[in-house]
Amino acid sequence: MIMTRGHKIFNIFNLILLGVLGLSMVLPLIHIIAQSLSNNTAINAGDVSFWPVGFTLGSYKLILEDPTIWIGFRNSVIITVFGTFINLFMTTTLAYPLSRPEYLFRKSILMLVLFTLIFSAPLIPNYLLIKQLGLLNTLWALMLPMAISAFNLFVMRSFFLNLPSELLDSARMDGCGEFRILWNIVLPLSKPAMATMGIMYAVSHWNRYAEAVFYIDHRQWIPLQVRLREIVFTDQMGQSDVSSELMQLLSPEGIKMAVIVVATIPILCVYPFLQKHFIQGMMVGSVKS
Repeated sequence: MIMTRGHKIFNIFNLILLGVLGLSMVLPLIHIIAQSLSNNTAINAGDVSFWPVGFTLGSYKLILEDPTIWIGFRNSVIITVFGTFINLFMTTTLAYPLSRPEYLFRKSILMLVLFTLIFSAPLIPNYLLIKQLGLLNTLWALMLPMAISAFNLFVMRSFFLNLPSELLDSARMDGCGEFRILWNIVLPLSKPAMATMGIMYAVSHWNRYAEAVFYIDHRQWIPLQVRLREIVFTDQMGQSDVSSELMQLLSPEGIKMAVIVVATIPILCVYPFLQKHFIQGMMVGSVKS
């Protein structure tokens, strides 16, 4: 294909625009990391931009010495792993039958799901429901009520609709039941969609904050985000002697920046392993035959 002058100008403009947008997203994170690794004097003087000044790991040492950080980290990992598994299982098992024209009442169920997408229940009825189910002050309160996202359900259903019906009919003729078709045929073909939904669900669970504030009072069950917010907004750290000594040598802003990094890095580490499927999954439902 011969590139015209208009195409070249468009590509240059597009490259510059995307580069500026990329820098606007990356530079704040670099600045946060630089501050988290800088000493008290440099931060207070405003000398830190995109490179650490007076390199120190004191802020991270202070955070990691706090046992409540590890408790919150454990709870967030449990919520993210098991919550994402529940999400994918429930979303897949509901989206598949809703994508098959031979199943009865699928249109009625789709209308009910669409209703929940447009109208959501207020906080007080949700709280009363969680309380009556006995889920208060348990990690289940942060996983089961969010088992299915209506938006993700429609995206997954759209992907299943694009699967060739001849393939599924052939499996039925060979004696496969619906569960075997779903497990051995549909799911292996749905890795891009599953990876995309998995990342979306995992990020949502990892950042779970409001529901934890409403439904959990016991300190041993709070997720990491709740504990980190306490540090960022109230400077509540552990009361150990080592922490007290470090607090006098470190800047509160540096500690807060380190807290943000601690909360962000774990979920970022997951993306490279799913990048290939995630990029393919972003096209789910966008092409119709």
